Amino acid sequence: MERFADRRQVDALVTLGDNDYTESPARFRANWLGSFGWVAADGLLVAGTLGNHDIRVDRGRYEFELLRMPKRFYVRRLGDVQLFLLDSNRLGDVQLRWLDSALASSDALWKVVAMHHPAYSCGGYLGTPRVRERLVPLFANHGVDLVLAGHDHNYQRFAQRGGVTYVVHGGGGAGLYPLRGCPSSFPRRVERRKTHGWLYLRASTDRLRVRAIARGGTVLDRFTIYP
Repeated sequence: MERFADRRQVDALVTLGDNDYTESPARFRANWLGSFGWVAADGLLVAGTLGNHDIRVDRGRYEFELLRMPKRFYVRRLGDVQLFLLDSNRLGDVQLRWLDSALASSDALWKVVAMHHPAYSCGGYLGTPRVRERLVPLFANHGVDLVLAGHDHNYQRFAQRGGVTYVVHGGGGAGLYPLRGCPSSFPRRVERRKTHGWLYLRASTDRLRVRAIARGGTVLDRFTIYP
């Protein structure tokens, strides 16, 4: 990823949760700095989200400093893109009211949500019902363009529903999960890969381009979202 970023314009690194499997703050710090110490040196914005493994120790607060998290849910603005970083482990009323207000007041051209648990997924998990029930209506009502999630250790992209594109990428490094067929109630899945890698987003005033990149740098999937 560092070599990939060196050859391109990159402004931020966003995580989709399960940043740490060790349950040891000291080991997490060493692992993060060993893998991503170059990010701070290159001046990139870091924006983390918490997964189910992260909250097993101190509810994940030991990760906040390195992942530049002011709290467990927050926003970041990068030009025309506003990132809404959520804690999908605990979708209580406080977070939902905050999200409703933050989305409604946003004047960003592109609204992108990042969280750990996907609304739709057909692999080791079949999506997360509480996300579908509590968050999907908000995304559609407030014009969210793209929702990124992890949790399932593979790559999946779904056709738009309510104007929203849903992508799962949990291939950051842990063991991969198998893929399976989707329930008929889900949006149509248009791409799937059992692979490691990451996502690369590029935004302009007329389009949001997304690529799924394999560990060696090969482009596995690409799509474009228009206003």
